[in-house]
Amino acid sequence: MLESMNDRTTGVSIANQKLLLQNGHELAYYDSLAGATEDDTSRATLVLLHGYCGSSAYWERIIPQLETGYRIIAPDGRGHGQSGTPQDAVYTMELYAADLAEMLEALKINKAIMLGHSLGGYITLAFAEQYASKLAAFGLIHSTAFPDSEAAKQNRDKAVNTLEQEGVKPFVDALVPKLFAEGSNSEAGKERAKQIGYGTSLHGAQATARGMKARADRTSFIRQSEVPVLLAAGSKDGIVVPEQTFAAAGASSVSIELKEAGHMSMLERPEELAGAIIDFAENIGS
Repeated sequence: MLESMNDRTTGVSIANQKLLLQNGHELAYYDSLAGATEDDTSRATLVLLHGYCGSSAYWERIIPQLETGYRIIAPDGRGHGQSGTPQDAVYTMELYAADLAEMLEALKINKAIMLGHSLGGYITLAFAEQYASKLAAFGLIHSTAFPDSEAAKQNRDKAVNTLEQEGVKPFVDALVPKLFAEGSNSEAGKERAKQIGYGTSLHGAQATARGMKARADRTSFIRQSEVPVLLAAGSKDGIVVPEQTFAAAGASSVSIELKEAGHMSMLERPEELAGAIIDFAENIGS
């Protein structure tokens, strides 16, 4: 069941629609053509997936540049933003992907270009592996196809414990500064990212950390992809360095390094990221 939620939009999300999923929870999402006529929906669709402790609002600075030529769908992932919080102990990337598949089916979107930031990239890969026929192309933005290292897995466990002991707000306050380029003066961007992050539920943050820890190695999937793949990395990203993003590049891949960007180019260098996405999307099928 699809419903408008314009009256429910808050600062943690830009979602303007909601969908009641079969699991009984709501999936909130931004749709640039909400309420549009059938003719309006003929344009290509970009699905933008946010990162950990983010929401659809992560994309608010680049959507105006993208929606002039594309239909933009930007969901709040389960446990994030204004979406519901299923009680699964582990939010696997496959569970996230299943939520998205149900959303695209409800919206009657047969093919889309799916681009995922960080966590969103892991979800994009799981979706591409399970629902390849639904994608015209896909991409990773500040993300990687590699699984967690043993050290990273230990850090996921620490994150779960920290969240349990301290709550979401202190966790987000400590996380966000690490996401921006070292020496970045984007204080407004950092504060906005924190505000968005506070909308993450405690259970959602913990279950997602466990899901990221458990994700599979999908490097070979990118190398063998038959559809175009965008790999975008920040030259100053201290979370996922460019080499981790580009290592899986194959014959269908386009690699873009965003100069001066950290892990949050959508807030740090929005014009550059939007330009890279438009260039990639315009060349699909050419």
